[in-house]
Amino acid sequence: MEKRDILKMDATGIASAIKKKHLTSIDAVTAFIEQIKAINPSINAVVEERFTEALQEAQEADELLQNNGALGKLHGVPISIKECFHVKGMKTTAGLEHRQDLIYQEDAEVVQQLKQEGAIILGKTNTPALCFCQETDNKLYGRTNNPWDITKTAGGSSGGEGALLASGGSAVGIGSDIGGSIRFPSHFNGVIGFKPGKDTISTEGHFPSVQHELQHRMLTVGPMGKSVEDMQLIYEILSPSHFKHQTLQEFKIEILPANPGYPLSTRTGNLLGQLENFLERIYNVQQVMPPYFRDSALIWQEIMSINGSKLVEDEAFNNDRSGLVRSFLKEKLRQRTNVHPYLSWAIIGAKMFKPSQKRVREIMDIIQQGDELLKTYLDKRLLIMPVYYQSALDHGQVFKEIFSIRKTYLQYMPYTAYANVWGLPALTIPVGEDEKNMPIGVQIISSIGNEDAIFRLGKLLTKRFRGYKLAEVTDR
Repeated sequence: MEKRDILKMDATGIASAIKKKHLTSIDAVTAFIEQIKAINPSINAVVEERFTEALQEAQEADELLQNNGALGKLHGVPISIKECFHVKGMKTTAGLEHRQDLIYQEDAEVVQQLKQEGAIILGKTNTPALCFCQETDNKLYGRTNNPWDITKTAGGSSGGEGALLASGGSAVGIGSDIGGSIRFPSHFNGVIGFKPGKDTISTEGHFPSVQHELQHRMLTVGPMGKSVEDMQLIYEILSPSHFKHQTLQEFKIEILPANPGYPLSTRTGNLLGQLENFLERIYNVQQVMPPYFRDSALIWQEIMSINGSKLVEDEAFNNDRSGLVRSFLKEKLRQRTNVHPYLSWAIIGAKMFKPSQKRVREIMDIIQQGDELLKTYLDKRLLIMPVYYQSALDHGQVFKEIFSIRKTYLQYMPYTAYANVWGLPALTIPVGEDEKNMPIGVQIISSIGNEDAIFRLGKLLTKRFRGYKLAEVTDR
């Protein structure tokens, strides 16, 4: 099998080919390692590799197959892991210089589950510092670039995963999402990503952790890759729940209006219209603004700002007593500090937007009421909405839009914050491109328990529209 053919394959296809002896694990792992070596100097996605160990594990996987041993669902399949997950024998730095020598001796729970199914870890991928931004850049490892155009953002916080998968450096990967961190990179890089619903997959072994129950409901762990089939496969491996079989004819499909009252590029609006025209021939489709949509961005920011992000600040400035504001100003004046200005400014913003204890109680009441309403509303409904208002922007622009003191996050975050605030599963699929061939994705959202319907609609749309394409890394 040709190397390029292997690089385009998803994990489901590679696992099947290995078990049928059409492909060896050694050949698959070697192909992806060679691709990482070729593309990583341009995109800076992989920050720590374990190529020698991966090749040894691939050889063992092939020998096990030859000896008719028991095989897992990902037997011999090469995968990648977001840097924030503990992997035995590897670092978990979260992009902080003072953590660069910390090597962990235990796997995160999701890593352990994937290994048990035979997955082979190639390496760990870049994140922003403490996963605290929707763009991927940090002081320790630097910036990750979008493989479709390296002058553009790869998104964050799972930006390393998104860039690597788009450029064929892994079969499938694992990311995390508390504010679009799986969906931003999936959208910007043109890959498939699934943010599961709250409490469906373990976050044990994810760094940083969250402390408040409202933040916990927003943080989820999920797969990123090249196919909806892989999203379903990984979700079935990682989630203890077994979702029921469903048919799309049972569901109403609601698409966000092309003029929702929030920023939306002409091309993105046109794609929503094309999706509607296609689906309404078969299903019950309407343009609707879902309940609590207009409230979600504010609630998201307030939840993220509970306690003024004190735990994040304490970790970020562990060995730097110069102070938060002073550190940020020093960096702006081009004097080197140990903390990236994205993180410093985000923490300052969290302090500014910190909700009072009374407001936190109000939010908890709103969440309780909203959960009850949405449980009924989404029982037989699927929502389709954008991830961001346009395709990948220049480096730094997304940060400016979301972390502005002018609270412009209220305009730009509703599409993404909705699934986090309400703890909903959301599948991101690429459905088109802008005028410069940069990918554009949409989300399919519903309630927990409707994952089968989400995946079915995702499979239908990826066959009809863009789906995954292998990026050719260029310096444009």
